[in-house]
Amino acid sequence: MGGEAGRILGERGLFLGGLGVLLARFMSSPAQHALLRYCPDLFNYRRRPTREVRVGKVGIGGSNPIRVQSMLTSDTRDAEACVKEALGLVEVGCEIVRVTAQTRQIAENLEHIRAGLQAAGCDVPLVADIHFKPDAAMEAVKWVEKVRVNPGNYVDKKKFAVLEYTDEAYAEELVRIEEQFTPLVLECKRLGRAMRIGTNHGSLSDRIMNRYGDTPLGMVESALEFARIARRHDYHNFLFSMKASNPKVMIEAYRLLVAHLEAQGADWNYPIHLGVTEAGDGEDGRIKSAIGIGSLLADGIGDTVRVSLTEDAIFEIPVCYALVKPYNEGRPARASLVEVTDAVSYDPFSYERRASARMTVQGVDVGGGATVAVVTSRRKWEAVAHKLAGLGDYKPEIVIEDSGVVAVDPRDAAAVAAINADAEARLVTVADGLDLRVIPAFRLLAARLEARHAILLKDTLDGEAVAGGDEFVGNLLRAATNIGSLLCDGIGDAVIVNGEEAPGQSFRISYNILQAAGTRIFKTDYVACPSCGRTLFNLQSTTQKIRAATGHLKGVRIAVMGCIVNGPGEMADADFGYVGGAPGKINLYVGKTAVKFNIPEAEAVERLIDLIKEHDRWVEVPELVAV
Repeated sequence: MGGEAGRILGERGLFLGGLGVLLARFMSSPAQHALLRYCPDLFNYRRRPTREVRVGKVGIGGSNPIRVQSMLTSDTRDAEACVKEALGLVEVGCEIVRVTAQTRQIAENLEHIRAGLQAAGCDVPLVADIHFKPDAAMEAVKWVEKVRVNPGNYVDKKKFAVLEYTDEAYAEELVRIEEQFTPLVLECKRLGRAMRIGTNHGSLSDRIMNRYGDTPLGMVESALEFARIARRHDYHNFLFSMKASNPKVMIEAYRLLVAHLEAQGADWNYPIHLGVTEAGDGEDGRIKSAIGIGSLLADGIGDTVRVSLTEDAIFEIPVCYALVKPYNEGRPARASLVEVTDAVSYDPFSYERRASARMTVQGVDVGGGATVAVVTSRRKWEAVAHKLAGLGDYKPEIVIEDSGVVAVDPRDAAAVAAINADAEARLVTVADGLDLRVIPAFRLLAARLEARHAILLKDTLDGEAVAGGDEFVGNLLRAATNIGSLLCDGIGDAVIVNGEEAPGQSFRISYNILQAAGTRIFKTDYVACPSCGRTLFNLQSTTQKIRAATGHLKGVRIAVMGCIVNGPGEMADADFGYVGGAPGKINLYVGKTAVKFNIPEAEAVERLIDLIKEHDRWVEVPELVAV
């Protein structure tokens, strides 16, 4: 084994004889998790302190507000279109603009995009999105303020190969990666450029996959390997991201990353970029993004955000601002302090639903592993009682006034003790009107309440909304952040959305949050990437066409991907995939295996339906019930 491989082997603390694999398994265990902390106080808000990273004129981290960014959907080779789209994004508040740069030749056109923006009097920082190609990165860094690299495919291998890496072979691969990554690090340092080391759940390299598996720990280690190289050259103007299309995976990965950074020492205080990749469109995309991004922001993690919607990029910006506004305004820090020493009832790094006893509430099973129920108020129930049969999968199931739920202030030790003294398991919730943030309030309730008691989650503690309240999207994002975050922590046996006044919309929000959190699957699930300059077909219209054809397939997960970069890897959890293979040509996948190639785009949706039928996952569209 060469000297460089030996040095890296020692740095990483790996041991011969396969102990590295055992170490990886141990690091994923609850015993190791007990030693990790990603947040100093899970009951009170404090933003994670970081160093500042400069991206042109924009500072990220440090004392800066949480920054908002997006990505161009225009072809990078069309400078005029890119400049026009970037100016439109800046006009609605985008602070950083990302552009794809697939090859060196395409990256050369970043010079003209930068020149066009300068001619228009715009100095918005540009970020080059790099996959696979070091020469593209070396060209792009001349013209942009920041480069994003994905450790899973930047000079690394992603062929889903089943290999066993010895520690020596693993270290030798890292030597090869360091040789090819170092020139970019040195050039970023020389030119004063920033970098994002951005891991994606679906594009972990074969090397990482075979040592750590398809896990949040693998995502973290993939990023840390590149960070160690940067630090060896005294380059620190970088930040991290840990994106996944599954909010649970995304949340766990970010938490684990921050915990490992904290464990490395105070000078590993790099900023964090937040995003749920391939979130999709419409309400589903917004809810999925709010669950992932919002839950981390609530714990003080996150210095810049991007909401990845399969829509025109300008529609991402208002969602970003809605998510970061409370934190940039300092609202969470003004809530009443919760002075407790209780440990939370869950492992923040590994999902497991909180145990509770099963009970029957108004004929509905609640707790004890039963499907999470949807609760509403009597007023809303009565408003829709005449058309319940026509509500399909969005029916309310329990009326809160008739449920026997016990509302309590979780800080009131005597009140909680009285519930725990009851021989009968109860349905319990946090009382309205308390000066507490929703997430910490329910965490405290779960920590103090005996596990046998079931918990009813709320989106707000302000009571039921009345006409003239907040606008719908704001209600949706707040509900998704508060309820979705708690569901991803394993807390919650029933949910109620009070903040949305309209009955039908409040029910829909409830069910869509349960679906996005992976808690209750009642419809087709879509993983759809946002469009960008790499996209090989119209993602927005195609996604809608696929939705129209397959939206009745409950429990089937379909990935719609514009190109191979975010194709098979990002479809790790999907049943079927529709991926751009070439202009006008589509490849179809089962799981992450391509099975049909170069299908003309005009035929591809029908061929996708045929593929679903071949695998016995197709059902006919049910007849509508007359109301």
